Amino acid sequence: MSLFICGSPVWLLCLLPASITCFAYIANPPQQQHALFSSYGWSRQRQGFLVLQAAKRRGGAMARRKTREESQSDNAESNTEGFENESMSTSQQTLATSKSDTIYSMPSLYDLAFGYRCYEEEVEFLLHAHDKYSTSEKDVPLRILELAAGPARHSLAALSEHPPSNVDSVVALDLSQAMVKYGVENADHELGSAGGRRDSFEYASGDMRDFVGLSSTKFDTAWILLGSMSHLLTNDDVIRCFSCLRSALKPGGTAVIELPHPRETFSMGECTRNGWTVPLVADDEEEYGELNIVWGDEDDSFDPIAQVRHFTVAMTLTVNNPEEIPKEDPLFLRMNGNGKTEVKEVVPMRLFTLQEIDALARCAGLEIVAKYGALDEEVAMTDEDDAYRMVCILRCKE
Repeated sequence: MSLFICGSPVWLLCLLPASITCFAYIANPPQQQHALFSSYGWSRQRQGFLVLQAAKRRGGAMARRKTREESQSDNAESNTEGFENESMSTSQQTLATSKSDTIYSMPSLYDLAFGYRCYEEEVEFLLHAHDKYSTSEKDVPLRILELAAGPARHSLAALSEHPPSNVDSVVALDLSQAMVKYGVENADHELGSAGGRRDSFEYASGDMRDFVGLSSTKFDTAWILLGSMSHLLTNDDVIRCFSCLRSALKPGGTAVIELPHPRETFSMGECTRNGWTVPLVADDEEEYGELNIVWGDEDDSFDPIAQVRHFTVAMTLTVNNPEEIPKEDPLFLRMNGNGKTEVKEVVPMRLFTLQEIDALARCAGLEIVAKYGALDEEVAMTDEDDAYRMVCILRCKE
């Protein structure tokens, strides 16, 4: 997997993870953890940027609920990981936190935090799923739509790893202007200058509930990944999104939705802490600091009627020598005297069941044709050991 923190300050481009450590629960058996983390390492340099070769991993922000023993052990460890336990109500967050202060307005940190994803392998699954379940015309170059695309890593992997004969073009959409700008800069770096594959990528700013007219040409397949659909809190919102998908897709086209596994919905009587740590190292293997991520905390509230959890989302970037960072860098300006940049907010996110996705899809003229427990064809949703996500393959009715 190639992970480039493009559009970021030069100093941050060097702060890529050599290994990732979860200070809460990781979705792998304990005996596999050492092998997992030791498999992360620097493999090569390209165009002056460091490249991270990451092993395939499940878990992270969509890990299963911890056992009582794991929770007790992790709580003891996580209390010393650099995050204060102050709480902020949803209303306070909504009224007091401007959009410029949100986690999504700092895309380089978001990108770094989720750099453990193996985008190339996940794209292989996505393309294979379309080929297997689509009833539209086969063996034609695909037009792909990615909604709530964030840094657009899946979109760019589809274009950089697959020739025009397989993938014709990709359109990405995100509500955050900062994410769109960052994704465009990523594309400029990953795909080269105009005249080549860069011309096959477009990134638009927009709402995934209302993107009718985004393109005059229909798409073969669409993706909503990394739990992004959880930001749609009501049935009306989901139906609007699905209806737009129905209009944007060719008859028989596919849509792939990745969400937390339903077992997370039914274990919300006790909210648990999910988090991981990314050590930051330069090309000389000197550690500059670390990025701590919390994606859900014990103090989060859960509304069982609306099925909405108010997730605490926090990132703390710590560098050892802040005086070495260029003064004009915006992240440096936010740093306190201890060399920390902290971002924290509460994000309401809906948890879905498979039955709900099925019913809401039918309301919009879509149907579930397959389901998996990860972006991996070998992981069934019923797999108690490896299924930590709900991946639904929808098809546009003809």
